[in-house]
Amino acid sequence: MSFFKNIQIFYTSLNYFLLKINKDKMKTILMIILISFSFFSNLSCNDEKTQELKMNSIYDFVVKDIDGKEVKISDYKGKVLLIVNVASYCGYTKQYSGLEAIYRKYKDKGFEILAFPCNQFGNQEPGTNEEIKQFCSSKFDVTFPLFDKIDVNGDGAHPLYIYLKNEKPGLLGTKDIKWNFTKFLVDKNGKIVERFGSNKTPEEIAPEIEKLLN
Repeated sequence: MSFFKNIQIFYTSLNYFLLKINKDKMKTILMIILISFSFFSNLSCNDEKTQELKMNSIYDFVVKDIDGKEVKISDYKGKVLLIVNVASYCGYTKQYSGLEAIYRKYKDKGFEILAFPCNQFGNQEPGTNEEIKQFCSSKFDVTFPLFDKIDVNGDGAHPLYIYLKNEKPGLLGTKDIKWNFTKFLVDKNGKIVERFGSNKTPEEIAPEIEKLLN
């Protein structure tokens, strides 16, 4: 066999050997990446579960109002609450009128509405807090408390809404909020007693509120 033939065989063998080493290294690197990803994902989930476990009551949460001031949900202890994710440019926006009507009817009996603007459904709440506040005041004469615009689903969901969804899942046990004007009814002791879909009007919910107030 010629010298050049031996060189060619050696070169081919070396390339194969190096390729095999690179593949093995790549497998090792990928395995390390996958293990690391799994570890940190589990760590993140555990942190979220730990946070949820610490929040034993709706009264443990602190939120910001539409002017940016911190508000403790515990300030509403002993009251019946209706917590709603709202939007200014939705087919259900007209429910502001019904919400305001039941608020004025029952507020002196210990009833509060907590409204949280959210832009996650069809980008129907694109404005700033100030714009939302002005819209609600000028169009519907809203007097119940409005809060800071938040996310209610996904990684950025506000902790209050993580709690609400876990306490009272929706249809077939699904937790995610489906659309604007989903409503959570909370009794005087802070128990989440009911979850209503967007199409459930404030007027239809009124009898349930009355039961909890009596």
